Amino acid sequence: MAIINEADVAAVVARVVEEVQVTDIHTHLYPPGFGDMCLYGLDELLTYHYLVAEFFRHTSMDYHAFFQLPKERQAELVYQTLFIERSPLSEAQQGIVTVLKELGLTVDAGKELPALKEQIKAIPLTEYVDKVFAAAGVKEVVMTNDPLDGTERRWWEKVGNKDPRFKAALRLDPLLNDYEMYFGELNNMGYRVGRYLDNVTLGEIRRYLKEWAKKLAAVYMAVSLPPDFKVPEDSTRAHILEGCVIPVCRELKIPLALMIGVKRRVNPHLDLAGDSLGKADIRSIEYLCRVYPENKFLVTMLSRENQHELAVTARKFRNLMVFGCWWFLNNPEIVREITAMRLDLLGLSFIPQHSDARVLEQLIYKWKHFRRIIAGHLTTRYRELLTKGWPVTEKDIEKDVKELLGNNFWNFVGGR
Repeated sequence: MAIINEADVAAVVARVVEEVQVTDIHTHLYPPGFGDMCLYGLDELLTYHYLVAEFFRHTSMDYHAFFQLPKERQAELVYQTLFIERSPLSEAQQGIVTVLKELGLTVDAGKELPALKEQIKAIPLTEYVDKVFAAAGVKEVVMTNDPLDGTERRWWEKVGNKDPRFKAALRLDPLLNDYEMYFGELNNMGYRVGRYLDNVTLGEIRRYLKEWAKKLAAVYMAVSLPPDFKVPEDSTRAHILEGCVIPVCRELKIPLALMIGVKRRVNPHLDLAGDSLGKADIRSIEYLCRVYPENKFLVTMLSRENQHELAVTARKFRNLMVFGCWWFLNNPEIVREITAMRLDLLGLSFIPQHSDARVLEQLIYKWKHFRRIIAGHLTTRYRELLTKGWPVTEKDIEKDVKELLGNNFWNFVGGR
């Protein structure tokens, strides 16, 4: 294949990045077969906590009064406040505009919300999911699946997942962060656990993890952790992590994903929109990677201040895979900065983004916006190579882009 000219790099990179089908390695999505757990549509998009937090920046409305309203009315208030009374300039607002554009929805002069909603409702759900995946350029997603959630567990026991585009990840948040509240649920599921972590209880927790990881066909286990997460330490979380999760992941040959830095309910009146972030101690990641070299760890951290140290740590441990710019980091300027820094330190050996989408259409804007960023960075890098006399072909670019946006993940978790 011919070497690309420096003048043609931008166009080639843009085309390759636009055409590649992405593996979105962490979402909170569900397939259509899971009923009401499959969230989609403008009411869900507009009442997602990203926009709810921004809505309360512009109103004195009582928090409780807002959350008592039907979702449709909440969406109307958010839309009126953030899209009609002022221009949608924030990333979360721009995301909605991107979704409308990429789905080909007609925005009339009055920007009427009911008309937009009707255009979506006219499309059958299974067809609509196909349309969203195509618009986002997403081939497959990894869900977040928690058997300790009774509602979700019933779907797995009754229906199961029949859509191969939706892969599973076994979520560990209740088990690790709130064991005292959930050990009774484990008992209800047939696992003979107690409040205290004796050998019988630890053995039963391991049985739970193995059985449900296999039932879900989980590609990894995952947990969100607070900034003060620490291991080793004498705590319930640390004992379950080291005594149960680590050995089961190693036995099943699946990674553990650690998403670190979430401060829950800083403002409890805002419900899910009231969570925040904090800087974490990277030494816990160093410890896990060093002490458990046969385990693999997917790690993302929520604080901007953790990013450089995390990337440097990944240079020291090949069993650590850095991934994504999520939640409060998912803003274009921060994503540009972090992605450039990771390219500098890690080359192509990281996973640059995941959507963290909880509402189906969020796939569209998160991947559309990120593709522009990664295309810009790669264009700059390939131009630098060409000016230094290093030949670059279209095949080289295609291989690199596929590695970043899909193959790195599958190679790390051990293939399909």
